Amino acid sequence: MDSSVPRLDNLRSTPQHQTHLGQMCGLDKLFRDRYKVFRTLGRGGFGVTFLARDIALPSEPLCVIKLLCPKVSNPVALQRACQRFEREAKILSQLGSHAQIPRLLDYFQVNGEFYLVQEYIRGRTLAREVKCKGTLSELEVKQFLWEILPVLSYVHENQVIHRDIKPPNIIRCQDDGRLVLIDFGAVKEHFIRMGESTQRGTTTHFVGTLGFAPPEQLALRSTYSSDVFALGVTCLYLLTGKPPMEFDYDPITGEVNWQNTVQVSEHFRKSLRQNAEGIIPRSLPICR
Repeated sequence: MDSSVPRLDNLRSTPQHQTHLGQMCGLDKLFRDRYKVFRTLGRGGFGVTFLARDIALPSEPLCVIKLLCPKVSNPVALQRACQRFEREAKILSQLGSHAQIPRLLDYFQVNGEFYLVQEYIRGRTLAREVKCKGTLSELEVKQFLWEILPVLSYVHENQVIHRDIKPPNIIRCQDDGRLVLIDFGAVKEHFIRMGESTQRGTTTHFVGTLGFAPPEQLALRSTYSSDVFALGVTCLYLLTGKPPMEFDYDPITGEVNWQNTVQVSEHFRKSLRQNAEGIIPRSLPICR
């Protein structure tokens, strides 16, 4: 077996291994006569991701296959899940070849199941990085912002809201150290049209992560600034190593009481307060 491929998980009797792709993990049989499936990478509310190799290409690169796996039986809910998956594919294609977003390599349906194939980003998440190396200094967090803000601006310029920015969804690439924003399964197109209200109520499920999602996102009214809020909370995690739910909150204002847990400059403290404590308006130039 190729030593460059992460060690295979032992097959277990879990939902992801009960899928067709799960049963193919570690076998010589190819999926669609093209993809050699190695192991599961993770699972979420709507899908399971697998690490695979595309043997149809000359370099046989590693890739990520995402399978839509909605945990619903209601036909209407199932249709909504499928539409969300199709929307994800269109958005990923729309975002193009930005170096800090995984490329969409393929999109197809097999026996009523929906699949996305994306480039595999070799590296580790910021959550893993903090767990292994410890928290970041103020200077390092500012550097993080300088690196991640351009890609967030690019996403918003393409009228897309990510809605799930957090340390586990940002990978530092092993090859060149660049930061890559992943998991666009939660994205939502947001077209600004003056006076348009016909789309109100079309979203019926909260998408995001508690603690990182701002109040308007919990109310199913995400805006571009919702991503900025999540980025501010991500900064707090990088500085303190504490997930947002471990902080105390002011019961009146809803502000996060984090100031006594880490020492930062007054200007940076003010920026974090404006962007990660629910004070509106929020803006992208969090670090100047």
